[in-house]
Amino acid sequence: MKIREQLHELWRQATGSTDIAAGAADANAERKTLALPAILSPMQLPGQSLTKPTPINLRRFAETPVVRRAINVIKDRVAAMDWQVRVRRGCAPDEGTDFAARSVALRRALEEPNAVDSFRTLIEQVIEDALTGGHGAIEMEPTGDPERPAMLWAVDGASIRINPRWDGQPDTPRYAQVVPGQLESSGVELRDEQLIYVRMNPRSFTPFGLGPLEVAFESVNQFLSAHRFAGKLAANSVAQYALWLNEATPAQHDRLIRWWQDEIEGTGRVPLLSTEQKPEVLRFAQGTDADLRLAWQEFLIRMVANAFGLPPLLLGLESDVNRSTAAELADEAFRGAILPLAQLIAGHITRDLFAKCIGWREFEFVFNDLNARDEETELAVQVQLLQAGVLTVDEVRAMRGLAPLGQGGTAQVSASPEVGK
Repeated sequence: MKIREQLHELWRQATGSTDIAAGAADANAERKTLALPAILSPMQLPGQSLTKPTPINLRRFAETPVVRRAINVIKDRVAAMDWQVRVRRGCAPDEGTDFAARSVALRRALEEPNAVDSFRTLIEQVIEDALTGGHGAIEMEPTGDPERPAMLWAVDGASIRINPRWDGQPDTPRYAQVVPGQLESSGVELRDEQLIYVRMNPRSFTPFGLGPLEVAFESVNQFLSAHRFAGKLAANSVAQYALWLNEATPAQHDRLIRWWQDEIEGTGRVPLLSTEQKPEVLRFAQGTDADLRLAWQEFLIRMVANAFGLPPLLLGLESDVNRSTAAELADEAFRGAILPLAQLIAGHITRDLFAKCIGWREFEFVFNDLNARDEETELAVQVQLLQAGVLTVDEVRAMRGLAPLGQGGTAQVSASPEVGK
């Protein structure tokens, strides 16, 4: 515990921040995990808790252009979505419970999760870790303040270890944050109600998820190798030919090399040779764009796109795309990559934050932009449902994150169980 407190104090002094918000939440909610634990020490000691064997190259690969484009296509779309907090379907408001005030409090807790983050900056960190290593983590701490019931902090998912012997009891630690170079006994233990752990592609034989970048690890590695080779070849730093002089003595051979290096190489001059036999140029390659292995690089980009569930169009491959297929490919990206991740995050916020941490199980978190990919399609569907009598005006307003209309045709915010953006 002393080591953890010392590291925490060093981090506060280095950043000049306290991780504690002003107001009534100061005394009850304080962050337990360390921010940016990877910068403290490069060492890592084995322990009893399970730590995910994530290669450090995953984070380096996430900074390359192709992978960065794939991550940003998914991350920016989800983080920019409109969202709302509403009452769960089938939950009737209880007498004496101010649902409107609770909705406002939950929305404030998400819009201002801590002293430095907004909802977008918080969720972007989680999505980045989830797509890179398959582990996105958020620490949750209840405040006891009805106007701001909880505070949230993004946690480095690579520093989280999972207790394989967790028995499902709320008092038993399920997770632990162990800083590299720190003993496991000095780690920060976290209960199930204190941490949101987002797993991509969950499986039964391991407690860890599988991120898209882990799936594309080999393809990205091969692409970087081919890209470096093509760059050296295009820069003429790799010689693809040789000059053959027939029947030249060793002295003439050495003299020609020195003359070429001193007078011709890198100067742009026209070399003049006077020999009894014409020198012959031996080429080791075709001397065309095929030497750059562009087709192989394009295939690897397609493999990276497949790992992220995206069409190659969104990663810059537009050779086989026309106007009739572009819309279908964009819709496929939304349905296959963006929609599942958005629903996964919404489910974690509803179950872990609202139900487990705060205890308000009658509320749920939803993204408003999941029903349709574009605004025109969603609007047309809602108008048709209104005309057919399937939905009412208030139900459509709730779907769009708006308060219901009162008897006089004006919005009644105070009586609304749902508060939109």
